[in-house]
Formats: sequence, C-alpha cells, structure tokens
Amino acid sequence: QVQLVESGGGLVQAGGSLRLSCAASGRTFSPYAMGWFRQAPGKEREFIAAIRWSDGSTYYADSVKGRFTISRDNAKNTVFLQMNSLKAEDTAVYYCAASRFALTSGYNYWGQGTQVTVSS
Repeated sequence: QVQLVESGGGLVQAGGSLRLSCAASGRTFSPYAMGWFRQAPGKEREFIAAIRWSDGSTYYADSVKGRFTISRDNAKNTVFLQMNSLKAEDTAVYYCAASRFALTSGYNYWGQGTQVTVSS
C-alpha cells in the first residue's frame, strides 16, 4: 500500500509563491509518474502537472505552464510543486497522486490534499 502526504499549502497574496511537497511511503514505491491535481469549490478536479519517475520528464497543463514547476527527489520518495506568480484562480485544494502507467492517467493513489488560498 502507498501513502501520500501533502504539505506546504497556505494563504498567499496574488503574485506570491508557495512550494508544495508530497511524501510517499510504502514497501515498494515505484510509480510510473507522480502528478499534481487541484479542485476548486464547485469545479471538477483538474490535472496540473506530472513527472515521470524514471527520468524526470515533465508535463504541464496550459493553465500553469511557465508558472509552476514539478520536481522530484527519488531518494526521499518526494515530489514538489513550486508555484510562482500565483493568481486568485489558483485557489483550490491541491492533491498529489501516483500513476501506474502514464503521465496524465492511471492515477490510483491519492493524498488527502492541501489547501492553497490566493488573495487578490
């Protein structure tokens, strides 16, 4: 069983930055990819970014491209999301997830989420 725990959320002013972390634990943690998603009130969950665990290849949604950066520390089984130039519309609960076979699908393990609130 894999457990994912996010941290780093909080309240920030528009234009500011936050760095989210997601620590994974489990006997045999070896995902194909790790991803970040978010869900704003009244909206569906949205894919944001993903990183392939083996070689660090990344993929971003257009809404965050150029502002957010996903990275990983394989030795610590941790994935990060650096968020810069934050906007009010980035306000959401952010989730990390682990995928078995693809960058944008196959996510079968999820964290509990961390709230990010951007004040305008």
